[in-house]
Amino acid sequence: MNDRAATHAAEERIAGLAKALAHPMRVRIVRLLLSRPSCSGGEIFDDLPLAQSTVSQHLKVLKEAGLIGYEPRGTRGCYWAEREMLAELGGAIATLLGEAAESSKSGPDTC
Repeated sequence: MNDRAATHAAEERIAGLAKALAHPMRVRIVRLLLSRPSCSGGEIFDDLPLAQSTVSQHLKVLKEAGLIGYEPRGTRGCYWAEREMLAELGGAIATLLGEAAESSKSGPDTC
């Protein structure tokens, strides 16, 4: 893979992770999971003012993106925050914002 393809793949990955977090309730779920080592589905459902089916859909999006983990346990299962993945996303966003800060020092670009 060349540098351009690698950069494109990294940009796609960051965008996908950011998209998974692009809902306030998903951010809330991640914060909830970051506040403890793991959490049962029942605890998550009880902590949120949404229907169980809606919470389940949000959990599915976060799981598919790799931002949270899941293991079946009984009828509800166990969820946890994938801290390494969240740290990777945080680092990528920090890098992007750092680039924006640096480019703003030189003034606006022209077309």
